[in-house]
Amino acid sequence: MALVMTGMVACKKSGDGTGTTNLTAEDILNVAYGSDPLQKMDIYLPAARTKTSTKVLILLHGGAWMSGDKADMASAVAAFKTLLPDYAIFNLNYRLATTSGNLWPTQLNDLNTAFDFIASHADHYTYNKNLIAMGGASAGAHLSLLKAYGNNNGSIKAAVDLFGPTDMKDLYNFSNSSTQLLMGFFMSGTPTSNAAAYTAASPLFLVSNTAVPTIILHGTADNVVPIHQSDSLSNRLMNGGVASAYHKYPGEIHGVWSAANSADAFAKVAAFLTLHVK
Repeated sequence: MALVMTGMVACKKSGDGTGTTNLTAEDILNVAYGSDPLQKMDIYLPAARTKTSTKVLILLHGGAWMSGDKADMASAVAAFKTLLPDYAIFNLNYRLATTSGNLWPTQLNDLNTAFDFIASHADHYTYNKNLIAMGGASAGAHLSLLKAYGNNNGSIKAAVDLFGPTDMKDLYNFSNSSTQLLMGFFMSGTPTSNAAAYTAASPLFLVSNTAVPTIILHGTADNVVPIHQSDSLSNRLMNGGVASAYHKYPGEIHGVWSAANSADAFAKVAAFLTLHVK
């Protein structure tokens, strides 16, 4: 496990039982949450953290569930360390699907395992395990929404969706033939031959009036995950009376945005989480 310190060595806890600390900031890289080499996370802990006031942000990278790395979220981590200084940030890798295995729902299972690790280490790292926000980009957003809507013990207070797929059948039908072949392999069938899996893997159909507050951000020129998927999610959240925000970025494509729009998106996410994670 690599360890990078952003300050001096952390001080000991005060020991008063309230979680009050004099801890300095720490960046702890490549922490294993499982036995597979890809089951790793980077942990960014803020200074002066406590078991009551320090919130948690879990981030997941994109890559169509078959590629990508937590390093892809470096700009988001850097932004949120500044914009959300009272958050412990967890940036996750998960097992990627290959021709030899790790097919769906391996990635969601890994997220559940990582989530359990984060919850069980709250005292060790010092943060409030009941004040969690989670989100990601593209496939990472898809996984985050599934967790927040479908397997939430009440500790997840908000979800962040950066151009994530919300309806897997619709995504399959939108995609070109080569992408359809990959999706059919990944999902162990097509929407016709394995309809139940496509429905269960679609966050759109898990939305209810008890869903967590959600912020959605999407580029209007996205030709990988069509923006109408975010339109559908936003409409369903609004119809269910769920607190939400939806921001469209004209002309932006999938996953590669201008520096100005990226900064604007991160600022909007931080403001949304400040409002709802409490």
